[in-house]
Amino acid sequence: MNRTENLIAFTVFLLMAAAAIAQQSPAMPASGGDNAAPARHVSTVRGCLDGDRGNYILIEENSSVYVLKGVGNKLDSYLHHEVEVKGKMLPGTMKTGVRAEKAGSNPSDTVHGIDGVPLQVANVQTDIRVISKHCKAADQE
Repeated sequence: MNRTENLIAFTVFLLMAAAAIAQQSPAMPASGGDNAAPARHVSTVRGCLDGDRGNYILIEENSSVYVLKGVGNKLDSYLHHEVEVKGKMLPGTMKTGVRAEKAGSNPSDTVHGIDGVPLQVANVQTDIRVISKHCKAADQE
C-alpha cells in the first residue's frame, strides 16, 4: 500500500508542476494579431488635396492643414479634389515643401513650405475617398 500512496503523491506533484509552468508561460498571440499593436485612434478629415511628387497636404475648410504620410506618390489623380481621409494623427507638426500659394512647389523646399499636422494613412485604397472632383474653396473663388 505504501507503493500506491507514493504513486499518487508523485502524480499529484507532476500535475502541480505542470500547472505552475503553464501559469508562468506567456500566452501565444491570437492568429488575428490582436496583441501585435495597441489600439490606435483613427480620425477622419475632409478637405482639398494639394501637393506634388509624393508630398501631399489636405486643407480643411477651416484652414487646418494635414501632411499625409504613408501615401507615397499615389495621389496625383486626386489632386485638387475634395477628399475624405482616414488616418492616425501623429503628435506635433511638420513642415512640408508644398506651398499653398504656389502650385508645383519643390517638395524638398521646406524652408518656404507650410506647417501641418502629420496624418498617417494605413491603406491608400480604403482610407481615401473622393467626395468631389472640385474643392469647395476653388468653387467659391
